Amino acid sequence: MTVEHPPLRDEIVPSPVVESEVVFDGAVWDVRRETFDLEGERLVREVVDHPGAVAVLALDEEDRALLIRQYRHPISSHEWEIPAGLLDVAGEDPLLAAQRELAEEADVVAEHWAVLVDYFSSPGGLNEALRIYLARGLTAVPDGELHERRGEEAHILHHRAPLDEVVDAVLAGHVHNSTLVIGVLAAHRMREDGWTSLRPADSPWPQHPTNRRH
Repeated sequence: MTVEHPPLRDEIVPSPVVESEVVFDGAVWDVRRETFDLEGERLVREVVDHPGAVAVLALDEEDRALLIRQYRHPISSHEWEIPAGLLDVAGEDPLLAAQRELAEEADVVAEHWAVLVDYFSSPGGLNEALRIYLARGLTAVPDGELHERRGEEAHILHHRAPLDEVVDAVLAGHVHNSTLVIGVLAAHRMREDGWTSLRPADSPWPQHPTNRRH
């Protein structure tokens, strides 16, 4: 007997919200308590409201990934990452935000851009959606145009590592940043197929937070 399974594609189907209130108004994100109906059952959940984010896996002509290391206080760690940032500028195009973050955090710009992968970071309690871009054709930002980094970003370290070496570090459990892990594994797999799975840099993003608000 053949069992029919739904297609492997997420569906955006908001459940009717009966009540919604902000119970914590934070500096970066808020916490909402929502009451909603799901198939005849009324549920209450707290949701961390997040503006969404973009990240960039930048590869140079030798297929080395441009990595940054910075301190992350919630996990008390100096963590290896790829350049990333919040979509906290109203109306800013995600691609432009990614290009800005690459220049500000990594001091480089890129000629070629494509969508690598999209994902939700923690959908059980956080509505953050992230898009990771692949950037190629790297050149340095001129000295007179370098961004002045502050806070944790002022202590960023830069490193270029072969993509295979970064994948090995992921599989060995040596690096743990989710965006880095997802980005390099996706890139490694796509490279095997000649990058045929890449999407155009301006591809629709229905999971973007502004497209899901109700």
